[in-house]
Amino acid sequence: MPRRNLSSYIVTPKELAEALKKSPPSPISPEPRVIPLCAAWFLPNDERKGIQVFVEKRIPKAKFFDLDKVIDKRSPYPHMLPSAKDFAAAMSELGIRKDDTVVVYDTKELGIFSAPRVGWTLKAFGHAKVHILNNFKLWVDEGHPTESGELYSVECSAYPIPKSDPEDKVASFEEVREVALDYNKEGAEGVQILDARPEGRFNGTTPEPREGLSSGHMPGAINIPFSSVLDPQTKAFLPADQLKKLFQEKGVDPEKPVISSCGTGVTAVVIDTALEMANYGSPEKRKVYDGSWTEWAQRVTPSESLIRQSE
Repeated sequence: MPRRNLSSYIVTPKELAEALKKSPPSPISPEPRVIPLCAAWFLPNDERKGIQVFVEKRIPKAKFFDLDKVIDKRSPYPHMLPSAKDFAAAMSELGIRKDDTVVVYDTKELGIFSAPRVGWTLKAFGHAKVHILNNFKLWVDEGHPTESGELYSVECSAYPIPKSDPEDKVASFEEVREVALDYNKEGAEGVQILDARPEGRFNGTTPEPREGLSSGHMPGAINIPFSSVLDPQTKAFLPADQLKKLFQEKGVDPEKPVISSCGTGVTAVVIDTALEMANYGSPEKRKVYDGSWTEWAQRVTPSESLIRQSE
């Protein structure tokens, strides 16, 4: 049976089902395989856990990427990118090979939430064939096969340590601080900060899910709650033309650089992915603020007035 490459970064349940039939994730085949990778994750104030919903229902032979463990463990902030060595170790432990096609998916409960972050991480470390399923809720609703129960043993791979440097895709605290300090100043570069958190947290009217953090936003930030780029019923990404219209209505200039931010750098990538789907702006001008609001609210000083709250 001829191999079939997935045509775009975002794939439908039907496309994934067909691809899995043609290139199943067999541990004994030396040929490149299609690997479903579950990125299930919930906010810390949610009682549900990603691994629990993975055990309850998953795509057959899927693997689980733990977003709380494949991180920079030396950082005080929750989801900073791991080192290249730690990334390779995690991929090896999952039994994923460098030439495998990986399709990352989310929980059926949330639709699209943390999968884009994991897909972005794989791309940042140079994994060539990465896709996002749009989405597992539709996979289940359309009657595609699922399995449940405890995990089976995984045959580890020897994933090479990436040589690619993800730094050009990541905005540091210092870089974002400079953008915030330059806001409304003559001659500023005009970098746009897009904040994916819900409106209440952005405005400072509802608390952050992490205890002790002030809510609010950076000077000049544009609030695009990640839920606004998703269909309210299916929780899948909106079509490209609707995404483009949304970014235009929010005043996002496609000619200017963009830094996406959120709580810990997870849903920021939902916005980054939506920009890619809409072909809105240049990919070379897009970055993700890895530390996001959790780092920002802990590092800025009150005298700088870099946490704004709506009146």
